[in-house]
Amino acid sequence: MSQLFEPTCVWDLKATLGEGPVWSRKDHAIWFVDIKSSRVYRYDVNIGSHQVFHAPSPCGFVAPKQRGGFIVGCKTGLFDFDPQGNNRQGHFELLTHVEPGLPNNRLNDGYVDHHGRLWFGSMDDDENHPHGKLYRYDARGLKVMDDDYVITNGPAVSPDGKTLYHNDTLKKVIYAFDLSHDGHLSNKRVFAQLDQPLPPESASPVCYANEQATQKDHGQGYMDGPVVDSAGNVWNALFFGWGVNCYAPDGRLLRRVRFPVSNVTKIAFGGPDLKTVYATTAAKGLSPEELKKQPLAGGLFRFDVDIPGQPQNEIQHV
Repeated sequence: MSQLFEPTCVWDLKATLGEGPVWSRKDHAIWFVDIKSSRVYRYDVNIGSHQVFHAPSPCGFVAPKQRGGFIVGCKTGLFDFDPQGNNRQGHFELLTHVEPGLPNNRLNDGYVDHHGRLWFGSMDDDENHPHGKLYRYDARGLKVMDDDYVITNGPAVSPDGKTLYHNDTLKKVIYAFDLSHDGHLSNKRVFAQLDQPLPPESASPVCYANEQATQKDHGQGYMDGPVVDSAGNVWNALFFGWGVNCYAPDGRLLRRVRFPVSNVTKIAFGGPDLKTVYATTAAKGLSPEELKKQPLAGGLFRFDVDIPGQPQNEIQHV
């Protein structure tokens, strides 16, 4: 059993780029992906068992559907994913191409809002060019909602459904948008930014091996996946940042949860009371020497919190 705000590794799978955990109440499991290995994973939180499914191409997210199964965002488009199909090896069926004219782009992070709409981002796979976009996918089809990103992460939505958060990873910024009932965005502004002075209350006596050396090259890290809890606090994973930041709804940094690995990619709130956090991490970008100092890099972690998350939404129109 993990303790409050103290991460422990529950599955040392050594993912190259673990990403996008989601909680499935129906089967008491965390589902997530390893982008670079084109794999979808299922981790049963009750008995610790796990399954691996091979996606058609590098996959950035897995999102549950109300009718059962999932949508998986891959480099080659959006796929309907039935874990029970193909003799329980998993069946993937293409729903739509997203950016056929940008063959070096891939899909990254995704989210389902309170109305069952799917939101996700695209990015340049080489992480150099601002070809990434933010998309909305619902019964009306696929629509570009924002653009000019090198690496997108998120989005996530506040408990009242009125604010959408989305990250520009390389700029180290979380943006906030006003989100209308019918799914339109307006009033884009900066919600939080890294490499600003940290408040004294965020300090921690914990300092892991090689953390200071990482900070010389990457500062406080890069904004990776965001998630919003039931109180409206925005939890943001930090790539090269050794942890997860928790921001108040007004943008103040409330807490930093430190990890024994530098690359934390996203968290999900799970368990019967939604007070157990599961976090994906990555070995990508670490040298052999750094991997020796971070033997759990790429593992699935968990820790407990005092404020529950929001229930996992499900896609309604597919």
